[in-house]
Amino acid sequence: MGERRRIGETGDLVFAGLCRGAGGFVLLLLGAIIVTLFIGGLPAFRAFGVEFVWGLNWDPVEGREEFGAGVAIFGTLVSSILAIIFAVPVAFGIAVFLTELAPPWLRRPVGTAIELLAAIPSIIYGMWGLFVIVPFIQYNIQLAFGEQLAALPLVGFLFQSNNFAGTSLFAASLVLGIMILPFIAATMRDVFSQVPPVYKESAYGLGATRWEVMRGVVIPYTRISVAGGIMLGLGRALGETMAVTFVIGNANRIATSLFDPTNTIASVIAMEFPESLSGSLQQSALLAIGFLLFVISFLVLATSRWLLRPRLK
Repeated sequence: MGERRRIGETGDLVFAGLCRGAGGFVLLLLGAIIVTLFIGGLPAFRAFGVEFVWGLNWDPVEGREEFGAGVAIFGTLVSSILAIIFAVPVAFGIAVFLTELAPPWLRRPVGTAIELLAAIPSIIYGMWGLFVIVPFIQYNIQLAFGEQLAALPLVGFLFQSNNFAGTSLFAASLVLGIMILPFIAATMRDVFSQVPPVYKESAYGLGATRWEVMRGVVIPYTRISVAGGIMLGLGRALGETMAVTFVIGNANRIATSLFDPTNTIASVIAMEFPESLSGSLQQSALLAIGFLLFVISFLVLATSRWLLRPRLK
């Protein structure tokens, strides 16, 4: 018995050591990525200073090299926020349907279909967006209603554009919204299903309607986890590369209209990094905006982790 206990204790120590090593490896890998990006982007930060963050010029031509991350940061943030605006209402409807309205025989197939959407490669979303979403927006929204929307007071400038190529900030945001939809919907479905049935039954017993139960019981009970799930979807949207590159237009300018082309940090890196010379200022600028994207994504995911923390205890 004593020898068996010693063997068991040795196994526990080995297992604990492996787990600590795995955790330490993740932290080491994360730190290595941060340091690599920062060191690689240091020449750009030194050359352009703090103005690199909000600078609007991006000219990689040799002899005129001037770089600024302002347009890419703007495109990244705006496209991601619009994607959240598109995705959250639909995700909420899907989650309510799966937890409150769908018959038991339909919940599993629909839930599985939603989860399968998350497994589709991003390049497939990009190709589908280019051949389906872009023409649909161009002919059925921009050309059909563009002039009427542009005439609206206060917000008309958002729809006034001379770009008729189809690729635009709006198209990229819509494709991103479809991509992050399954992540947010799955999170909402899981947290809605965790609400104790007695809470909802009590509300129904008092005469509340289904919507009143959702608004007064389910949403208040799950609001922290729902907010965390939305933030996770936002983090997914911030770093998307290929799908956005296909449909955003890749123009280095601030989009003053939803139908204007622009770019994002990820699309700029995807388009220019293969052609950049090793050790050049252009490559340093690309590594610098990669570091900025890492910082933005880290802040978003850290915020979502903080929002989810009360439910994880």
